[in-house]
Amino acid sequence: MRSTTTGVVSGPLGSATIGRVTRPKLAVHGHFYQPERRNPFTGEIAPQPAAAPYRDWNARIDAECYKPNAERGNLRHVSFDLGPTLADWLVTNDEATHRRFVASDHPGAASDDAEPVARTAGSDGHALPDTADPAEGNAMAQAYHHAILPLASMADRRTEIRWGLRDFELRFGRRPTGIWLPETAVDNATLRILVDEGVRYTILAPWQAADPRIDTRRPYRVELGHGKRIVVVFYDAALSASVSFESGATMNADSFARERVLPRIAGPGFADGSPRIAVIATDGELYGHHQKFRDLFLARLVNPGPDVPDRGFDVTTVGAVAGTAAPRLFPATQIAERTSWSCHHGVLRWYAECPDAADGRWKGPLRVALERLASAIDTVASGLAGEFMDPAALWPSRDEYVDVIFGAETADGFAHRRLPLGDESQRLGFQALMEVERWRLAMFASDGWFWGDPIRPETKQVLLCAAKAVRLIDDLAGTALETRLREDLSLFVSPSRRIDGAAIYDEALDEAGQPVEG
Repeated sequence: MRSTTTGVVSGPLGSATIGRVTRPKLAVHGHFYQPERRNPFTGEIAPQPAAAPYRDWNARIDAECYKPNAERGNLRHVSFDLGPTLADWLVTNDEATHRRFVASDHPGAASDDAEPVARTAGSDGHALPDTADPAEGNAMAQAYHHAILPLASMADRRTEIRWGLRDFELRFGRRPTGIWLPETAVDNATLRILVDEGVRYTILAPWQAADPRIDTRRPYRVELGHGKRIVVVFYDAALSASVSFESGATMNADSFARERVLPRIAGPGFADGSPRIAVIATDGELYGHHQKFRDLFLARLVNPGPDVPDRGFDVTTVGAVAGTAAPRLFPATQIAERTSWSCHHGVLRWYAECPDAADGRWKGPLRVALERLASAIDTVASGLAGEFMDPAALWPSRDEYVDVIFGAETADGFAHRRLPLGDESQRLGFQALMEVERWRLAMFASDGWFWGDPIRPETKQVLLCAAKAVRLIDDLAGTALETRLREDLSLFVSPSRRIDGAAIYDEALDEAGQPVEG
């Protein structure tokens, strides 16, 4: 990799001035994520014949994308976020690849085959760090369940963000400075929570800026009021689209660098001394799964080797550009509220009739049904918690429960810590309520609404999460919330099969080997 400076550095990025670094830069970000595919009742993924010759889609995508990119060392030269639901699957099914993801966050490793930092095992086999690494790495966190945060309650947003940050901290051994918002769906309220939680930067699409004239070749700061501000990096839409959809453009990484990248960033830096930067942001699965051999293209693009002539720019990471500089050093802009990267209709795709779906009339009723269930669950849970704790303490407990899910703390130890004076029955009840909330949060994963028909496996998965949560709370409290849930689900139908949501719910339960209660 070439030297990153061509002039005199006037000061560190965190100081009052940006260093006089004018050589242009390229950063590639991979959003690595898979939805939760495990049966909430059994913890197993059912065989998926469409993924043949592999058992299921996780196994196939791992073989085509995660494993080869990790083995080639690509992750050491890009920015990336690793979704917790995917990371958890990797720990169990491909631990070596998971370890390479973790090791890739530590800059300065001797080689691609270097051993990861020494770690100790958690109670469920997850790798736990011996010590935190305060250095800026190239990995970013991700909100935990991939829920569309602008559509969530403030309490749920905080939990999803806190779980994502904590999972990252336990997994990578440092507190993250950046976070990937699911579908990059954003509003100012969500950004304020990020700042409150210590996040410095995030990545958005250029059309998510309020000003359509935004220059994506530099980061910006978004002022959020009350002294709060965050750095936003807007990715290069043209370059990202070329990598994603133009197979001819990515046949040769050297040509792509010369003909596509360099023209976008060639020239002197900005007046304040900061360099021009091009950010390519795509799904990580693009590199080898969505596009065969694209992992080889990525390797050549971000780590060309000493034999390649100087391309006129350096490869960097988003964190190196945005995660270490004080936000005040960047020009100010504002975001367009309730927008996302995968839909030009704001966040409509996940709650109403979006033009991206031929018939999206089912999306609104599904969201309302699950929101009504969530509200009812929370009300009942607060009532049950009031028997052994201050009901308001239930929500801070929920925010910390990710340690149990990760395996950093046992459920029994967690209950003893949160209820030091409780008896065994109360602690078991508390643990059950935490599991209710776990699955209640999981039922809002964005995948349930992304596609055009609720008969798909992704929607059935969120319905199974709802079933797990509602059956737990009905057993605990003697309520009949599942009956009301089925009534609410009956208000929409599948565009292709013309069966209603209650029938889809029953079908999902039957496929998962769970009793269907009429």
